[in-house]
Amino acid sequence: MKLTGSIFGTTYVVIYSGDVNFKDELKGLFSAINKSLSTYQTNSDISKINRNESFAVDSHFINVYNASKEIYGKTQGAFDPTIGNVVNAWNFGSKSIVKEVDSLKIDSLMQYVGYYKTYIKNDSLVKSDPHVYLEFNAIAKGYAVDVIGEFLESKNINNYLVEIGGEIRVKGINTEKNSNWKVGLEAPNFQGEQAILKSISLQDGSMATSGTYRKFKIDTDGNRYSHIIDTQTGYPSKTNLLSISVITDKCIDADAYATAFKCMGIEKIKLFLKLHPELKVYLIFENEMQELETLALNGFPV
Repeated sequence: MKLTGSIFGTTYVVIYSGDVNFKDELKGLFSAINKSLSTYQTNSDISKINRNESFAVDSHFINVYNASKEIYGKTQGAFDPTIGNVVNAWNFGSKSIVKEVDSLKIDSLMQYVGYYKTYIKNDSLVKSDPHVYLEFNAIAKGYAVDVIGEFLESKNINNYLVEIGGEIRVKGINTEKNSNWKVGLEAPNFQGEQAILKSISLQDGSMATSGTYRKFKIDTDGNRYSHIIDTQTGYPSKTNLLSISVITDKCIDADAYATAFKCMGIEKIKLFLKLHPELKVYLIFENEMQELETLALNGFPV
C-alpha cells in the first residue's frame, strides 16, 4: 500500500505491507498535529500560546516540548525553539546581503530567546516573558513521522516507510523488493536542481537531513551564511557545511539534531558524537579549495 499527499507545506509518502487503506486515519493524525503545533494556523495551540492565551495543551505539544527541552540541554542551546522570531527577521526568502539586516532589531529580539524561559505547569505552557515566541518547525516533521510510524505499528504493520519532506522512518523491509529500504542522500546544489548523491540501506531507524544550500545570504566579501541562526548571537552561522544527515531511532531526534549541528561546525560535531554513539551522521561540506567533501561519523552507512 502506498499513500501520498501534501502536509505541512511539503509532501508525504507512506508505504507499508498490508491491504488496509489508512488514508483517513493519517489525515486525522496530521490534522491533530497541525492543530497543536502549526504556527501557520491562527487557532493552533502554539499560535494561541504565542498570543499568551492560557489553556491546557495536548499530548502532541507536550511530547514535542519535552523532546525539544532534552535536546536543547544536550546541545547547550544550539537547538532552541524560541529563536523563531529572529529567524523570521533575517528573511532568508530574499537573497539580500547580510549587512542589510537591522542589528538593533536583532538585539531587541534576542532578549526573548532562551528555551529556559518557558516551562510546563499543570499541562499549560508558562513563559517568563510574554514576548517569548515558540515554534517547532525544526522538529515537528520528525515528530509527525514518528506518530505515523507508531500508528502503523499499533496496527501490527512491521514493514513500512514513512517520509515527510525528506524526514524518514522505516521498519522491517521493502516486501515488494524483498530487501532493506533504500533512501537517497541529495547532492547539494545552489541552483536548486535536485540530484541524488548516493543511496543507503536503512533498517529499523530514522533519518533526517538538513541543508544550508537552498537558503543563504552572502556578505560583501563573498562569504556565505546559512539560514540557521546561531542561538547565542542571533546572527547566521558562517559555515562550510552544506548538508547534515542524522540516523537514529526516532525521527524527532534526528530532525532536531540535524538542525542543531548546522550551527555547531564540524569539529564541535565530532566532539559531540563521541559522547553520543547512538547518532550516526553524514556531513557534506566545502573544503578550503571549495571542493565538496564528505565525512561519515559513528558508523553512518556508506
